[in-house]
Amino acid sequence: MEAKYKAYDHVAGRNRIRGILNQSDLDYQEKDSLPPRTDLTFSNGFYANCSALFVDIRKSSELPQKHKRPTLARLYRAFVSEMVAVFASDVDCREINIVGDCVWGVFNTPYKTDIDGVFSNAAVANSMVNILNKELTRKGITNIEVGFGMSWGRALMIKVGYEGSGMNDALYMGDVVNAAAKLAANGNKTWSDRTLMVSDVFHSNMNDHNKSLLAWNSARNCWHGNVISTDIEEWTTEQYES
Repeated sequence: MEAKYKAYDHVAGRNRIRGILNQSDLDYQEKDSLPPRTDLTFSNGFYANCSALFVDIRKSSELPQKHKRPTLARLYRAFVSEMVAVFASDVDCREINIVGDCVWGVFNTPYKTDIDGVFSNAAVANSMVNILNKELTRKGITNIEVGFGMSWGRALMIKVGYEGSGMNDALYMGDVVNAAAKLAANGNKTWSDRTLMVSDVFHSNMNDHNKSLLAWNSARNCWHGNVISTDIEEWTTEQYES
């Protein structure tokens, strides 16, 4: 009988591993901003400053105890679809990733105005969570709480996957990603934690108005606040409370 699969070639695998590990550190270039994804190969990489924005659902492990899986599937689909839509609406968004109930993006932010743009994305997304909750209430589905995390810093951008397979992606490594993920995990975590968590360096690069919307959280060593889009909130009030 003809084999239905191609056997894995461990010798070729060993050679690929050696080739990757033998790559020179000189192949990783410093950039002022994130280069186009098309500049990436399997043998280079780029260091650049950027912003990371994470949003995930609080206490999501409790939801399966309250609703059946088809209901949860609709909830997660609605949440992820709008978070992705908000992120993708920003021309500076370079990458969007979905990991479980977490959506996160990497943004090219060479200018301070770009950092304020990321903050505005979070405010819009937060207002969309409010709309989602009103729609969930209409369907008798449990409302959700989320946490946002934002950070700015240096990341290493590389291409990962299996060359020639068509299975590859851009990977962003560095403290900026890790910090944003940790901040999002603390958003709305306790009664004293607000929804949006912002690193100190991100906050220092924001305009004065946006800075004024946040307060210092000494327990988390970051800035936090419950910030929304006033335009969307006005529309929401007209639609659901009038």
